[in-house]
Amino acid sequence: MDLGIAGRWALVCGASKGLGWGCAQALAREGVHLVMAARGAEALEQAAAVLRAETGVQVLTVAADVTTPEGRQALFAVPGGPGRAFDIVVTNAGGPPPGDFREWGRDAWLRAIEANMLTPIELIKATVDGMAERGFGRIVNITSSAVKAPIDILGLSNGARSGLTGFVAGVARSGIAARGVTINNLLPGKFDTDRLQATLAGAAQKSGKTVEEVRAAQMAQIPARRFGTPQEFGAICAFLCSVQAGYITGQNILPDGGAFPGTF
Repeated sequence: MDLGIAGRWALVCGASKGLGWGCAQALAREGVHLVMAARGAEALEQAAAVLRAETGVQVLTVAADVTTPEGRQALFAVPGGPGRAFDIVVTNAGGPPPGDFREWGRDAWLRAIEANMLTPIELIKATVDGMAERGFGRIVNITSSAVKAPIDILGLSNGARSGLTGFVAGVARSGIAARGVTINNLLPGKFDTDRLQATLAGAAQKSGKTVEEVRAAQMAQIPARRFGTPQEFGAICAFLCSVQAGYITGQNILPDGGAFPGTF
């Protein structure tokens, strides 16, 4: 299927590894030019080089912390980029640490809200009106399955990402929907990324089991009996950014191998 987005420009945050990389790769394979952002310059350049060689699209990089005003400004000022005239924006930032809510002070909450709620909102605010003027726009926020099924030790993430979800539910249904702009959220379950590997290692150390045992136990809890891959996550993102997905907006898409047991 031709997704109809070749030649457009996309901003992909957290694009050097994991789910952000999967999204960047899928979009590049559809002929989309990229501004890839991540904090680690070396990994980012390596990822960009792979996509340039594989697809031939324009791939620009910004090594910056997008949760800061300076980092976000760098995204729009990269030489050769589209400025603020992105057709596609994929927001993505690492989640805050787990813990007991009794131990989190105001600063911890503000950091979580800044990274996982306010940063995506700022990126939406900076790009959405231009998308509406041009008659096409796709915004995809990578959040977490914990928005749908909260995890007690991830209260910072639950709260901040749920705030973003509520915001998107309203703005996606505002006047921009009639002007060709969609906003949706992707709520990943367990995907085989570096972050998951670190989580498995921590769980193994805490339980006294091997990483392989912990991995097998967690996969057994998923109806698909496996973890997802960044490539299939990226494919879902690319479809949401397609011409064909223009009638999908304000939705929370839950790729989790069937782990969430509810009907809705």
